[in-house]
Amino acid sequence: MDSRPVALITGASSGIGETFARKLAARGYDLILIARRADRLEKLAIELPTRAEAMAADLVTEEGLDAVEQAIRNCARLEMLVNNAGFGTLGRFWEAPLAGQDDMHRLHVLATMRLSHAVLPGMVARAKGTIINVSSMSAFAQSPGSVSYCSTKAWMNSFTEGLDIELRSIQSPVQVQALCPGFTVTEFHQTVGIDRNDIPGYLWMSADEVVETSLRSLRGRKVIVIPGWKYKMAAALMCHLPWSVRRRAGRPGRDKRV
Repeated sequence: MDSRPVALITGASSGIGETFARKLAARGYDLILIARRADRLEKLAIELPTRAEAMAADLVTEEGLDAVEQAIRNCARLEMLVNNAGFGTLGRFWEAPLAGQDDMHRLHVLATMRLSHAVLPGMVARAKGTIINVSSMSAFAQSPGSVSYCSTKAWMNSFTEGLDIELRSIQSPVQVQALCPGFTVTEFHQTVGIDRNDIPGYLWMSADEVVETSLRSLRGRKVIVIPGWKYKMAAALMCHLPWSVRRRAGRPGRDKRV
């Protein structure tokens, strides 16, 4: 059992993170599960058909980040890091509470950067490993009420592409991926305060579809992974539209105040 690879997953207590945990366990990975909700993590760890360690940590705090960085450095079998922890808010940037905006940048940007920095030396030395940064379709656009969310996800894509360039420059087999799902059936939108009924049904994907696309794409070492053909087309369009058009396209129905 000590020869099995280990995957560390943040935000593992529900949604995409939990789905990664179940699918990687089925593929023979032992797991280190990270989230704030210890009860959910422990329940999930018991259910999985593999060795799983539940570790409660809040990655917006220095204490939480230090603990997870140490767990990474202590695990010689760590072959996959899934930076999935994240959250969103609604509200114009200057009207939203600063604490929430600050926490979002700490979680999406600083935690992703620091955990990647902790894991890469070992992966590069062993010539084996994968980092999956769970980004979003929001990385390709901006919309009122979600300025920090869109910006931090855009940073995540750029950061992942930069890591890929560096790894390829030394011919390292270590892979990095930015996973950019669209509307996914999880607790995320309910927590933010978005009514699922406001979104057309054909735009929703399951967490299972999203994670399966991510893992399947590793075979081709694809860096930016967008699940679903509708979202692939949307991303391609958004990347080529002039800003004057994209600015107007983001307005309808999105300027919600909280």
